[in-house]
Amino acid sequence: MIDRIHSAEAMDYQAPWWLPGGNLQTLWAALASRRHFGSAPTWQRSRWTTPDRDFIDVDHAQHASAPQAPLLVLFHGLEGSSGSHYAMAFADFAAARGLAFAVPHFRGCSGELNHAPRAYHSGDHNEIDWVLARFARENPGRPLVAVGVSLGGNALLRWAGEAGEAAGKWVRAVAAVCSPLDLAAGGHAIGHGFNRQVYTRMFLSTMVPKALKKLEQHPGLFDREALLAARDLYEFDNLFTAPLHGFRDTDDYWARASAKPVMHRIRVPALALNALNDPFVPAASLPSAQHAGPCVTLWQPTQGGHVGFPSAAGLLGVPGHVRTMPEAVGRWLLAHT
Repeated sequence: MIDRIHSAEAMDYQAPWWLPGGNLQTLWAALASRRHFGSAPTWQRSRWTTPDRDFIDVDHAQHASAPQAPLLVLFHGLEGSSGSHYAMAFADFAAARGLAFAVPHFRGCSGELNHAPRAYHSGDHNEIDWVLARFARENPGRPLVAVGVSLGGNALLRWAGEAGEAAGKWVRAVAAVCSPLDLAAGGHAIGHGFNRQVYTRMFLSTMVPKALKKLEQHPGLFDREALLAARDLYEFDNLFTAPLHGFRDTDDYWARASAKPVMHRIRVPALALNALNDPFVPAASLPSAQHAGPCVTLWQPTQGGHVGFPSAAGLLGVPGHVRTMPEAVGRWLLAHT
């Protein structure tokens, strides 16, 4: 059985005094923090044809790694990419440790719209399974570990729960960072108050134009005027995400795609890291040891925000960097290789 750690000491994280609260810790990390200590990551892109004849783009970090070194795969968050601050920070960690590193983009997130009448969603465990299986087949000499951030973390843990013992064929360990493991709780939280005015608007500013381009590809796919009137993720998911991916409506999607109900079925080492002050993920919705099951470690520090964890000092004495979280999560994953 793997030890579960529920306290802040698990990552030894303390927020800078000049960044109080989850919103500041979230926004500083995304907008102003230092992402890497070495050179900025460079990427080589490959295009994979999916089983339904669509495509995803995979970015492979171009730093050196030994042939037998572990491969770290990162699944990004909602509207994220290899250019997201956390992806660059994990790439920097991988370069420093000599790990191979790759970021598979969810459909439509690599800068080019995918072809099929679908996009991506928080419970896309079949896609996760196909991606990880291909990585494992193409890298037979490398131990494989995976981390998912926010949406990507929920999808990854949903996959691990659905796969059960079979997950061990592909990965040694998985981790989810700041993931809304109860999608309904997270969805309602982001739809109110400051979150609605800032984060919801930010996400919809890219999601709606991509959805409209998808409608140009596939006329009649959804009601254009209704989508343009959507003002939160609940309405957007009701019109676009849920029906395009086989769900009845938003409530059905959020219920059936959440990882929390299946975490007790996970049978590979798994880490779930959630800050208690995450503005997207209510602390009351986080899994307890009872939900998690014997293979899941819970880290729930009091601070950090949503994919934030900016540092005032510490690692190399650099203020405002975001390597603290990738360092801690990466070390945890490597301990299982």
